[in-house]
Amino acid sequence: MDLRRLVLCIWQFLLVSIVSGNAVFRVQHKFRGSEKSLSALRAHDAYRHGRLLERIDLPLGGNGNPSDSGLYFTKIQIGNPSRNYYVQVDTGSDIFWVNCAGCYKCPKKSDIGIKLTLYDPKGSSTAKMVTCDENLCTMIYSSTLSGCKSDMLCYYEVTYGDGSSTAGFFVEDYIHYDRITGNLQTTMGNGSIVFGCSAKQAGQLSSSGEALDGIIGFGQANSSMLSQLAAAGKVKKMFAHCLDGLKGGGIFAIGEVVQPKLNTTPLIPHQNHYNVVMKSIEVAGDVIGLSTDGRTSGGHSAAIIDSGTTLAYLPDGVYELLMSAIISQQPGLKLHTVEDQFKCFQYSGNIDDGFPTVKFHFEKALTLTIYPHEYLFQIHEDMWCIGWQNSGLQSKDGKGVTLLGDLVLSNKLVLYDLENQAIGWTEYNCSSSIKVKDKESNAVYTVNAQDISTASSLISLDTCIYEQRGGGGGDVSVGR
Repeated sequence: MDLRRLVLCIWQFLLVSIVSGNAVFRVQHKFRGSEKSLSALRAHDAYRHGRLLERIDLPLGGNGNPSDSGLYFTKIQIGNPSRNYYVQVDTGSDIFWVNCAGCYKCPKKSDIGIKLTLYDPKGSSTAKMVTCDENLCTMIYSSTLSGCKSDMLCYYEVTYGDGSSTAGFFVEDYIHYDRITGNLQTTMGNGSIVFGCSAKQAGQLSSSGEALDGIIGFGQANSSMLSQLAAAGKVKKMFAHCLDGLKGGGIFAIGEVVQPKLNTTPLIPHQNHYNVVMKSIEVAGDVIGLSTDGRTSGGHSAAIIDSGTTLAYLPDGVYELLMSAIISQQPGLKLHTVEDQFKCFQYSGNIDDGFPTVKFHFEKALTLTIYPHEYLFQIHEDMWCIGWQNSGLQSKDGKGVTLLGDLVLSNKLVLYDLENQAIGWTEYNCSSSIKVKDKESNAVYTVNAQDISTASSLISLDTCIYEQRGGGGGDVSVGR
């Protein structure tokens, strides 16, 4: 895939099965309609990994503009009367929170063309403060909070890997959404959710540069919106995304995808992120050895699946073997370094004919196939760069981890089945349709990416999307 296609802003949509229907949120990506430098792509990953991967030590470098970090945000409505809030969609954290009235150091404006709004529980007739002895608070923390007294609020504090933090208390209120009632038919619906009311910000979360009203976390903890809805029996605890690397569109859905069918591999239990067991890597039919770095208890290597990362990262030893196997197919190729980090070369032929296919093999015989046009991208005429990156060079211990991002996940439907603790994928035309089953009625609705993507936008199409600095891989603790 060429660089322009790689950085096209991806329009996505979330379809949430709630009782007898679904909810639709239109989600936007920052890299829309603009061509970014290679270092901007690397800087995006570096900033994300500084937050997402703090616990596994991967402070990646990059010399691009830090403001070029970016994922997805959507508009939601909260309360009665309802008001609009723009929140980041983040699979790397759990808590759903918005900035609240009286917040200390909350940003007053955003440089990305949206109007910030502070949520005020007193201004909503459906808002309810959550105390620490309530079942809702106990459910989020899986126990009664230490020092809890009668009428004491259920407090929270989230500290992200980049040092930024948010603190406040939980409230319960209604969110409003477009509920799917048939094939591409919607009506207004709502649901009660417990979320954080942020009273204090610190670090980059207080910056107005790419500020949003909050974050919706889609991690596995009890505090996530998905987990709450699943615990109430309103949704199945699973979601899927299909990123169209060719046309820049796609679908992001919550619910049971019944078509296309796909195979899965188990998630490694008790992990903060979506980790799976990687058994081998195959290049042009030959299996390359896996480094002993990042071994699981079964002797295989662990890989992190993260659609919020742009490129794909491998431990030092694995990276060197993979690069050697790829380049050996073109012995006369002359590599040079671009922007101090990308291996690039000049090539005028068909890259799919001249370079090998790479296959990652996982438990339960699940294979991830990456074609040359997916791991190579064009920056100039006849000038190509290799998307594989060496994570060991940037880690403190020199080992690194395997992290598979959009480079290898595009043009595939990826399913996160948290009910069965599995993840799976299949190659798919992400500009076509998928079928999602409604939990209560068992009705199956067709979701067509093209039809949804042409629906009216929430903000100006000229607005690029930036990731709230502070999402991803948060630790939750209690404080006042």
